[in-house]
Amino acid sequence: MELSQLLRVWRVDAGVKLRRDKAIPQKEVAELMGVSERWYRSLESGDSVSLSSDILARLSEVLVLGPDERMVLYSRALDGAGVALADEEGEAEEQLALLQLVTAQTQFPAYLTDGCWNILGYNTLMADWFPWVLEPGANLMRWALADHAAREQMLDWRQHAEVYLAMLRFALATSSHKAALDKLLRHVLRDPECRRLWSRGPKVIAFRQGHRYRLDLPHVSPEQITVTSQVLLPAYQHGLRCVMLLPQKPVMPSHAVIPVQQDRSPLQ
Repeated sequence: MELSQLLRVWRVDAGVKLRRDKAIPQKEVAELMGVSERWYRSLESGDSVSLSSDILARLSEVLVLGPDERMVLYSRALDGAGVALADEEGEAEEQLALLQLVTAQTQFPAYLTDGCWNILGYNTLMADWFPWVLEPGANLMRWALADHAAREQMLDWRQHAEVYLAMLRFALATSSHKAALDKLLRHVLRDPECRRLWSRGPKVIAFRQGHRYRLDLPHVSPEQITVTSQVLLPAYQHGLRCVMLLPQKPVMPSHAVIPVQQDRSPLQ
């Protein structure tokens, strides 16, 4: 979505956050920002206006934007300068070190993805819990949103799907891999339920850090498994994500899987 569209939706969201029955009026936004109503209307109409960091900070405060929404605002307003996540390819040695970190984990599932959620590597438990990572070209987002097995294994799937779609929307607004992410989005939106959730609004989320959720994996445990996801971002390689799923209590895998280390090419 364009910045002008986002601003209109965020005014509505601000009204909800402030427990009002309607969107914050343009006039009120302008007054609280200390700018003229005409200036703000021009901004929301998509006209070319000057946007300083101070103006963006005031706009973020008035519209009650969260940190992820602020990053998208700055990325849209400043053409991504200084706020877009760095999706640069790291040196082979550094990526190998990350793969070794992931595959060395023996207490909980762990995996490594690139900026388009392609699976670059995983450990034994990840392959045991989620065998789909063994497939050629495995992609976390594609599995979570478009594979019906995910809807059975991830309890409260629709809530998860809303978060994943918000993460995909954030990536589309900040990443340099536009073509790959557009292709991923088109694939996901073939699903009617994903299309419905996508159309509900421009919610953006950078990472699902510290999120607790429940899994139903009969091949791993006869009981539901509650895990907390921890996301680690390597310095200078923010396009990569090391994710670890920490079980609330120990879970014994039903069978052993040989550790696998994969080098996936970016989604094209």
